Amino acid sequence: MRSVGDCIPLPGLHPAAYAALPERFHARLDPVPVANPRLIKYNEALADELGLGADALTPEAQARLFSGNAAPCGVRPIAAAYAGHQFGVFVPQLGDGRAILLGDAVARNGRSYDVQLKGSGRTPYSRGGDGRAAVGPVLREFLVSEAMHALGIPSTRTLAAVTTGESVYREVPLPGAVLTRVAASHVRVGTFQYFAARGDLEALRTLADYAIARHHPGLQSAERPHLELLRAVMLAQAELIARWMQVGFIHGVMNTDNMAVSGETIDFGPCAFMDEFDPAKVFSSIDSRGRYAYGNQPHVAAWNLTRFAETLLPLIDADTDRAVALASEVLGEFGPGYSRRLLDGMRAKIGLVASREDGDGGLIETLLDVMHKGEADFTVTFRRLCEADMSGLLATPGFDAWSERWQSRLARDPTPPEERAARMRAVNPVYIPRNHRIEQAIVAAVENGDFGPFEELAAVLSRPFEARREFEAYAEPPRAEQRVTKTFCGT
Repeated sequence: MRSVGDCIPLPGLHPAAYAALPERFHARLDPVPVANPRLIKYNEALADELGLGADALTPEAQARLFSGNAAPCGVRPIAAAYAGHQFGVFVPQLGDGRAILLGDAVARNGRSYDVQLKGSGRTPYSRGGDGRAAVGPVLREFLVSEAMHALGIPSTRTLAAVTTGESVYREVPLPGAVLTRVAASHVRVGTFQYFAARGDLEALRTLADYAIARHHPGLQSAERPHLELLRAVMLAQAELIARWMQVGFIHGVMNTDNMAVSGETIDFGPCAFMDEFDPAKVFSSIDSRGRYAYGNQPHVAAWNLTRFAETLLPLIDADTDRAVALASEVLGEFGPGYSRRLLDGMRAKIGLVASREDGDGGLIETLLDVMHKGEADFTVTFRRLCEADMSGLLATPGFDAWSERWQSRLARDPTPPEERAARMRAVNPVYIPRNHRIEQAIVAAVENGDFGPFEELAAVLSRPFEARREFEAYAEPPRAEQRVTKTFCGT
């Protein structure tokens, strides 16, 4: 257990800039120590990017540090306050109910990143929860967040995972764990809603100025910096959701408190990647009405952004009508911006490199419709298109006709076939974090204490676009008996 003053030097970690904001933004507290921390995995590549200096520590010291049993020297850990719409219902106080922000690290790119423990014990925002995390959700977040990064999708990342030597209770006892998460920041749409709901204009302005300085410092000299913040967040979300859609990712719980203003994917509780394509696909066990289904994600993002805009209105203009008009104009850019980014990404997936033609969107929609009717695997279908491998790809009526249209369209694109195939392979992954593979890794760890499947899956997902013979099985869709149809929040 940790004693008062027990700290470990971590020279690359500095006091969090967010901790310097007024007291009503957060609660100052330390993580709750655990019984017997053991290191599962330490992300050396990420640690090197951040220059933290933890590589010199023994695994035992790393386990103490990344479990919360020892604090990094010189930091001021906090839990942040925020609110949020959860499945459309506004909750005025949520906050970090099981997370502690340790501090900031300055990466090689010169940017600052939050380093946060998740599963580190109760906080003032726990709302009766135990503040802990189980091994399964920690492994899921490690695998999926790092896979998203490898796929080129903005995401929070995982620095470390440790077991705690304690049980947490989620209907049944489960082994506990703590995850160390890294993000450009953990400021959410719900953070702005927290202060807007309280009519705290001073805090709203402070928060907005913090977000601008942290993520978009060039906006500080803009005529209307808070309107431009709305635009910047809107554009980042348009890009992010388009990227999700291009790989078949379903977040599963797109509440406003799970939308980061940094434009990163955050909070991976019941997330999943589709196997067979279906725009109505839902995996989250708590999404009984399909609010956050795959095909609904861009609409939900637009709804969340509208909630964000509402919080910024008094900062945009003192005249409410004028502020609404300005914000509405910016929000109106989301749909076209998202559609343009999605089309660009999907064109790349089917090998279109040269300038657009009017029929390109229709060509892609027809393919997706054929895939839906044929229950085609999303990832496998696009990867096989890279090699123009049509043999047995889809027996669905309409595919042969689509293939002829596609080949005719490719003939009007001057890109050499070898270059086209290479470009397609660079955007169509071989490996994704398939639900059944994640489940296999979790079951092995939870039931047998065997982290070998987790380690191997992490290695596979670290290079998603590179086909490797020894990992051929990881590219295959699940058999019927292997399908995972429900995913669960870890709280």
